[in-house]
Amino acid sequence: MSILLGGLVAVLMLVGVVGAVVPGIPGTPLILAGALIYAFATDWSPVGVPQLAILAALMALAEIAGYLSVALGARRAGGSRWAVVGALVGAFAGLAFAPIGLLVGPLVGAIAGEVLRTRRLKDSVTTGIGAATGVIVGAVLQVSLALVMVALFAWWVWRG
Repeated sequence: MSILLGGLVAVLMLVGVVGAVVPGIPGTPLILAGALIYAFATDWSPVGVPQLAILAALMALAEIAGYLSVALGARRAGGSRWAVVGALVGAFAGLAFAPIGLLVGPLVGAIAGEVLRTRRLKDSVTTGIGAATGVIVGAVLQVSLALVMVALFAWWVWRG
């Protein structure tokens, strides 16, 4: 494998880890793309279809965890389905105002959803804080899974 190709794979992996935190950069998909390029370039050895399937599963888990944690955070804080839907809508709307929008969006969305249902601001704020906490937990999960993906890839390449 050429130095240029190795550099491209390394950059994709690095940008993928950064993208697990920075909105707008598809973190774990970039890591998978780097592994796929490496697999093609090395005739599927030492990284082959089974390894790529593991990385794809971890990528899917990371992406799902990012959104599910917002909903679970709102629900865990005592929010209703209205709060969960509000948190998810706020998370998507917050993408336009990243990075601060990704934390404020679910918070405001969960509060708005819960206020619409209960007309009680105090309980709604607790739910919003739960949604914001879910965003942070989701980010930690995504970064952790991105690092696991890179570590597995490096292990497989190193083992040869």
